[in-house]
Amino acid sequence: MNPERPIQNREKLDVSKAEVAALAPPADFLASTKELGIEFEPGEMANLGLYLALLMKANESQNLTAVRDATEAWRRHILDSLTLLPAIAEFPEGAKVIDVGSGGGLPGMPLAIAMPHIRFTLLEATAKKCDFLTQAVSRLGLKNVTVLPERSERIAHDRGARTDKFGTVTHSGGHREAYDVVVARAVGRLATLLELTAPLCKIGGSVLLIKGEKADEELKEAERAMHLLKVVHVETLPTPTGRIVILEKRSATPRDYPRADGEPSRSPLSGKVGSRD
Repeated sequence: MNPERPIQNREKLDVSKAEVAALAPPADFLASTKELGIEFEPGEMANLGLYLALLMKANESQNLTAVRDATEAWRRHILDSLTLLPAIAEFPEGAKVIDVGSGGGLPGMPLAIAMPHIRFTLLEATAKKCDFLTQAVSRLGLKNVTVLPERSERIAHDRGARTDKFGTVTHSGGHREAYDVVVARAVGRLATLLELTAPLCKIGGSVLLIKGEKADEELKEAERAMHLLKVVHVETLPTPTGRIVILEKRSATPRDYPRADGEPSRSPLSGKVGSRD
């Protein structure tokens, strides 16, 4: 038994109490968001700056981001996350969004700050990252955010409580096909990512994925995955920071998906429609 470990645990940074000041946005940030049609309510810019300050502070002791420069972080993290806002804004008040593989809270935290009328779930499997997210949510006073420390492969099979009334079976409280919008950023290639996101999306809902210049290549590679998971590519939107792949869930995901922990990454559902079906 190491008597030092309890002391070390108590000394871990708690960003909910850290003495940090909100970071100011660079001069061109508001111009970029205005081009996207994004307008901020009072206090939202300050909260975005405080979230970024907390992220950079926590990054001194945790591997949350490779970006160390605050000006670069405003563009690569905050602006990049907010490029999803116009697509999510089409959904009504109270809509449910889940951020798969949230990491340090991107894109979910900036979106939640800018859209307090939408309910966000930050799904993250790494305990230390979940600790940071929970503390940041507390520090920012976000009432529309839930941190979920789990793997997508597991919660995507959770249908919640089952009720059979007069021959009609309904489920409530689960995660499978429970979200209006599923978002993800920098989690993996599309063929893998679709298996981790599509099962969480409601029929008729949207899967919004932030990708880079290889989006078209990944879409072609993921043709079979889209076919098996019952999602359709609607469009790919260029943004100031990358590209957004927009998919629509047309029918229920087959019960076999997602497969067991790690399997989507080890054996992606890549290839053309009809291959290995």
